[in-house]
Amino acid sequence: METGIATLTPEMLAFIGSGGVSAVAPFSREIFLLKVTVAGTSFCKHIDELAPQLTVDTKMRMLRQPKNEHDEMAIGVYLNESRVGWIPMEQNEVISRLMDAGKAFFCRITHISKKGNWHKIDVGIFMVE
Repeated sequence: METGIATLTPEMLAFIGSGGVSAVAPFSREIFLLKVTVAGTSFCKHIDELAPQLTVDTKMRMLRQPKNEHDEMAIGVYLNESRVGWIPMEQNEVISRLMDAGKAFFCRITHISKKGNWHKIDVGIFMVE
């Protein structure tokens, strides 16, 4: 019976590399798209508690919020389980549509400063392909 699954030969293992079967993994890369300032950080109730973790190069999750009452293209920016803010409305439409189509994104802090009570967080947005 033909299964369509190739038999691993010594030649195929040599081609894969010294890692053997465990070396076979989906290829992925991070593609830098744009830099934005996170919106709404002053509405994060725990921003002062999170501040020590908000450092340059910190990676944060981006989650779609299509039922947001203010913006149907909303994308929340999260550190662990806490929403720190939002991708600005003026810059979220294309990324929202790509997220809705199944593309994965994250952001990484590029600069952070505090101006009065406001935490200004600049991030680079990356798509994972």
